[in-house]
Amino acid sequence: MLIYILFIVGFVFLIKGADLMVEGATSIGKKFNISSIIIGLTIVSFGTSLPELLVNLIASYNDNPDIGVGNVLGSNIANILLILGISALINPLPITKNTYFIEVPFSLTATLLVGFLANASLFHKSTELAISRTDGIMLLFFFFLFMGYVYIVSKQKKSEFSDAEYKEMPMGKSILLIVIGIVGLYFGGEWVVGGAIKMAQSFGMSERFIGLTIIAVGTSLPELVTSAVAAFKKDTDIAVGNVVGSNIFNLLWILGLSATIKDIPYDAISNSDIFMIISASTALILAVVIGKRPVISRWEGFFFLVAYAWYIIFLIQRG
Repeated sequence: MLIYILFIVGFVFLIKGADLMVEGATSIGKKFNISSIIIGLTIVSFGTSLPELLVNLIASYNDNPDIGVGNVLGSNIANILLILGISALINPLPITKNTYFIEVPFSLTATLLVGFLANASLFHKSTELAISRTDGIMLLFFFFLFMGYVYIVSKQKKSEFSDAEYKEMPMGKSILLIVIGIVGLYFGGEWVVGGAIKMAQSFGMSERFIGLTIIAVGTSLPELVTSAVAAFKKDTDIAVGNVVGSNIFNLLWILGLSATIKDIPYDAISNSDIFMIISASTALILAVVIGKRPVISRWEGFFFLVAYAWYIIFLIQRG
C-alpha cells in the first residue's frame, strides 16, 4: 500500500518541486535584470517540462525505457486529445496563424523525425531498435532551432510572457526554493517510477501501458491546469500554444536529452503510439481547415475526448 501512496505523492512532489524551482530561478533572473520574455521562454518553459524530464531520466537510469518512451508519447497524445478537448468544451479555441501554419506542422515533423530515428536501424537490418546518442544530438539540434524561432516571434509581437511580473525575492530564499524544488523533483521522480514498476508487476500491466496512461496524464497535469484555466479566462492563445509547445519540448528536448545521456531502447509496438500522435496532430490541423474560421469548436473538442477514450480502450486491448 505504501508504494501506491508514494506513487500519488510523487506526482505532487514533481509538480510542486518544478513550481518552486521555477519560482526561485525566476527571482534570481529578475535580480540579474534578465527580461521577462527570456525568463518565460527559458526558465518557465523548461520548468513546466521538468516532471516529464525527471521521470524519463530516472526510468532510463533504472533500465525501464518503456516507461520513459511511453511517458513522452502518452503525454503528447493526452495534450492534444484530452487537454485541448477539455479546454475546447470550456470555450472554443481560436488558433493563431503562426500556430496552425508553423508550430503544429513543426510538432508533426518532430513526431515523424522521432519515428524515423527510432526505426532507422531497420534499414541496416538490425533487430534492435533504439534512439541513440547521435539521434539525441540531432533532436536537440532541432529543438534549439525551434527555440530560436520562438525567440524571434516573441520579439516581433506581444507574447504572453512580455507583461508577466515575476516576483523578486531575497537571494537566500530563492536558492532555498531551488534546492527544495530539486529535492522534490528527485524524490517525486523516484516514487513515480518505482510505483509504476510495482503497479505493472502487481496487476500484470506492461510498463509501457503505465507510462502511456497514468504517468503521461499525471506529468501533463500542469499543462492541463494551465490550458483549462486559460480557456476559462478566454486567454485561448496560451491554451493552444501551451499544448503545442509542450509537445515539441517532449519530443525534441526530453527525448533528445535523455538519448544523449544514454541510448533509449525502442520497441516497434510504440509505432502505433507514434501513429496516434500523427493522427491527433492531423486532426488538429483539419479542425482548423474544415471550419469557417480557425477555431477548435466544442463539437471538435468532444470528438477529441471520444478519440482519447478510444485510444485508452485500444491500449487496454493491446495489453
